[in-house]
Amino acid sequence: MSPDHDDLRRLLGGYLLGGLDDGDTDRLDAHLRDCDECRDELERLSPVPELLQRLPDAQRSFAGGAQPPINMSARPSQENVEGLLRRMRAERNRENRMARVRWLAAAAVVLVAAVIGIGVIRTNREAQPIQVLPSPQLITAQFEAAEGSGLSGQAVLTPKTWGVSVALDVTKLRGGGPFLCQVHSTGGKVEQAAAWGPTPSGNAKVIGASSFQVNDVESVTVADHDGHVLGTANVD
Repeated sequence: MSPDHDDLRRLLGGYLLGGLDDGDTDRLDAHLRDCDECRDELERLSPVPELLQRLPDAQRSFAGGAQPPINMSARPSQENVEGLLRRMRAERNRENRMARVRWLAAAAVVLVAAVIGIGVIRTNREAQPIQVLPSPQLITAQFEAAEGSGLSGQAVLTPKTWGVSVALDVTKLRGGGPFLCQVHSTGGKVEQAAAWGPTPSGNAKVIGASSFQVNDVESVTVADHDGHVLGTANVD
């Protein structure tokens, strides 16, 4: 911080109002390039010119033809600068108080609306019987292991508007994978529903999907990477 920092800082008000001579203006310009604190203070002082125009004393003086309370062509004294600061802070405090009042009023409106909304929802719920939607029809099919496979587990089919979701819970998967889940339709079509890699335990829980409707599904199979079927779950 430069030794004359405080002196230069006192000039900020006159700098903002355009009342400094060329020498002081050049000194303050150079100081502001390196002083974050003074730049922040100058930003805080930026409303001062507008506030001066709104001061009741200034308005009455101008209306009566008198000279402005601050000589714009003269370097401001320390007292003038401090006076500007006090007025600016008082105006800012008043605006902050008004902003808090407006915020509290808006919050109160939102709170009242929320309470009314909760009351309406609660009233509607009390007036109407609770409707429980039926659970989707789940179909569980047990896997039968292919010869030499040992795979066991089940496939759970959940009907969807777009087809069927297939949840597998299988054990004793042998081989390096990847393993494939295929859904077979009653019309002889086949879709791959899922693919996954091996697990250390040989157990896997996988969720896949098919575009077949559940009523069109004949079976679900699990095969290894060579296409050898390890187990089949027939859908009754």
